[in-house]
Amino acid sequence: QVQLVESGGGLVQAGDSLTLSCAASGTFNSYAMGWFRQAPGKEREFVAAISWSGGSPDYADSVKGRFTISGDNAQNTVSLQMNSLKPEDTGVYYCAADLTVVLLRAGRPDYWGQGTQVTVSS
Repeated sequence: QVQLVESGGGLVQAGDSLTLSCAASGTFNSYAMGWFRQAPGKEREFVAAISWSGGSPDYADSVKGRFTISGDNAQNTVSLQMNSLKPEDTGVYYCAADLTVVLLRAGRPDYWGQGTQVTVSS
């Protein structure tokens, strides 16, 4: 009964910016939401997460300083603002939700979105 739906992916040039959005529908009791990505031929990796209960956002080292995660806990939505995009940022980006950021980062969140493709050309 819980569904996460991503939007905002697309094809951009290196150095461009792109913003992804995720909306949760149904009865939603998670306190943390975030993003993973999966590049061709690679395993899914953590990108960023936030907790509705407070604390600083968490980022993978590869995106820290370039990506910004934000959310609205009243609407159960989360966004990922991606700046200075690089070809290595290419992949399918997945929204995820779990009880805490720690559990989400463990790689087996309670909920996954369907993914949205981000392609960064050189």
